[in-house]
Amino acid sequence: MPDDQSAIPARDAKRLFAGLARAPAIVLAVSGGPDSVALMWLAARWRRALAQGPRLVAVTVDHGLRREAAREARDVKRLARSLDLPHHTLRWNGSKPRTGVPAAAREARYRLLTQAARKHGATHILTAHTRDDQAETLLMRMLRGSGVAGLSAMARETERDGVLLTRPLLDISKAQLIATLQKARIGFADDPTNRDLSFTRPRLRALMPLLAEEGGDARNLARLAARIARANAALELLVDGAERYLALKSEDNLGAGFDAALFAVMPDEIRLRLLKRAIDRTGHEGPAELGKVETLLAAVDQALDGAIGQRESKLKQTLAGAVISVASGRIRISPAPPRRARSG
Repeated sequence: MPDDQSAIPARDAKRLFAGLARAPAIVLAVSGGPDSVALMWLAARWRRALAQGPRLVAVTVDHGLRREAAREARDVKRLARSLDLPHHTLRWNGSKPRTGVPAAAREARYRLLTQAARKHGATHILTAHTRDDQAETLLMRMLRGSGVAGLSAMARETERDGVLLTRPLLDISKAQLIATLQKARIGFADDPTNRDLSFTRPRLRALMPLLAEEGGDARNLARLAARIARANAALELLVDGAERYLALKSEDNLGAGFDAALFAVMPDEIRLRLLKRAIDRTGHEGPAELGKVETLLAAVDQALDGAIGQRESKLKQTLAGAVISVASGRIRISPAPPRRARSG
């Protein structure tokens, strides 16, 4: 790829969308900022060079949080039309939360984008997350004490409700995208919330120049995230093997569970992941938080000190809609009864 200050040449742009040529349709998430506008322009140029390729549909989500958003959506529509792309604006309607607005807006955006993908028969949603975004995500998760999986930051491709979320620009800097648009003489919007220091990400963004002086620039931080992702993938393979081994050694069919003695001698990271997998599969309250699984593992270990081979239960706890118990030399995970609604 070119250096951070140069425009992206056509020969390199083709690599960004490698593997997508056979998709029937692709939704492009375009907010109007430089990253997403560059994504739309690059994707449109890539599609024109193909003899036959996917239908591209540009979608803008208006969260209803800024008055300028409607005008920015109209600007995106005009640019999309100039690129021969259909464009749709979707709105996040209803009441907005007073706290946690970025997370709620992100969830609403992906929900609306997924609905659009289904409507247009698209198998992929392309977002314009850059190397800068990857570095900021790593820092945010590091400061929150995330585990290895969280520190992997954003994956190039993830699945959501049967649609693939693809981030083709993760190795590209924002500066490159801006240089690309400037060379093509294409304008873009400036969202002031990206500099609003009341939010975590802009505060970390403001620190990046200082971190870069110590070697913690976006390139190195993104490289670190990629290395952690590689380690995380290896760990997941080990957990797959541990899960199969425990299943082979299972002596009953009483639901998800492990032989306590075998479980006890495995490395802590493997045991944490085995527990979390079982709870996430069995429970009905969403993914279990890593910190709570760590606390649970400590309780399991304490119970195992005296429970292996005994019949009486030494532990029974509920987490994320699952019941975890230690009894008769087994660790069992079963669905918890639904919570009773509180009477008014």
